[in-house]
Amino acid sequence: MTNKLALFGGQATITDVPPAYSPIGEEESLAVQKVMESGVLSKFLGCWHEDFLGGPQVRAFEEEAARFFNVKHAVTVNSWTSGLIAAVGAIGIEPGDEVIVSPWTMCASATAILHWNAIPVFADIEPETFNLCPESVEKSITEQTKAILAIDIFGHSANMKALKHIAKKYDLKLISDSAQAPGAMVGDKYAGTLADIGGFSLNYHKHIHTGEGGIIVTDSDDYAERLQLIRNHAEAVVKDKGVTNLSNMLGYNFRLGEIECAIGREQLKKLPMLVKQRQKLATLLKTHLIGLDGLQLPIIQDNHEHAYYVFPLVLDTAHLGISRGRICQALEAEGVQGIGQGYINLHLLPMYQEKIAYGSHGFPWSAEFCKREVNYAKGICPVAEELQDSSFIYLAMCMFDYEEQDMLNIASAFKKVWSNLGELQ
Repeated sequence: MTNKLALFGGQATITDVPPAYSPIGEEESLAVQKVMESGVLSKFLGCWHEDFLGGPQVRAFEEEAARFFNVKHAVTVNSWTSGLIAAVGAIGIEPGDEVIVSPWTMCASATAILHWNAIPVFADIEPETFNLCPESVEKSITEQTKAILAIDIFGHSANMKALKHIAKKYDLKLISDSAQAPGAMVGDKYAGTLADIGGFSLNYHKHIHTGEGGIIVTDSDDYAERLQLIRNHAEAVVKDKGVTNLSNMLGYNFRLGEIECAIGREQLKKLPMLVKQRQKLATLLKTHLIGLDGLQLPIIQDNHEHAYYVFPLVLDTAHLGISRGRICQALEAEGVQGIGQGYINLHLLPMYQEKIAYGSHGFPWSAEFCKREVNYAKGICPVAEELQDSSFIYLAMCMFDYEEQDMLNIASAFKKVWSNLGELQ
């Protein structure tokens, strides 16, 4: 194979596209068939009734998830977006309250805050793990701050020890959005179980999935009840159930069906194996990329595991003298699939720049209960902004069903590009 870059007419390093990642197998098909034969596709009733908590598959999945993650309660929902909305509501957020959140995450993490007419406040991220920076969080606290919503981005848990210390110091609630980190360990506990409320996505491109869905976890009996109520038409249930705290008892249909929960039960059994596979592949790739000039490899903090939803990388473009786009163009020409550039800066989305969410008059920011002018200008999160603008790239580990040879091929493509950096300049 010639060392000439494929971008300039050479032979590509990788010629075969790996198959799409799918953890769904025969076990899930049989589980679905049993549900279909039972004729019970959902058993939820939106009133206080023995079926308020759903059917046999829902309850079994929740019991198994609670045991797996070693928590008192697991509550299934039809999406992790629904889970985030329910979690923010369950902790008793009031209109005008501020919740500190990362800008470097899927948009639902912040819009779940707006859903309750609370105000997202964006703190910056760490350049190593891309999670909320505790120092930036503490600097962002005001009299209106009521909670921190931490994201375990890409599969690595946020610094929950530091964030829990801050939450205790300022009497704040702590939510963990571990959508991308199911199965990752922090010491002897699972990511997502270290906050007042946490949870995981079961969306189709995650480690395990039910098509769409989510699992909320908590050790609080009170929060579990409130999560269940918000999930299933709370306002119609509270009277007969004897619930007297009516704060945020606006209910929804966030219910996950029997088919999805039957699939989830089988998927949960596979989670440890699937995470270990991703970790093994990522370690192999990392080993073969060590020493490439100007390339920051994934950094794992002490006592943490990484679930590698994506394989995150940072380019020192100033040192290399080559733009991120040019390097990614060369890697893609070499046949590397799933390469992405940047991620997102939520505070720069039109909704926050214009401060228009509900209606067209700036609500909730324009409401009387919003006590101060919250700043979303570019520059408030310099680490996240620089990563987004020029230096962050990633390999989407959950996009393809990679094998060890694929990792070796990807490493060869990187090495080939790096051996021809002069041409790219």
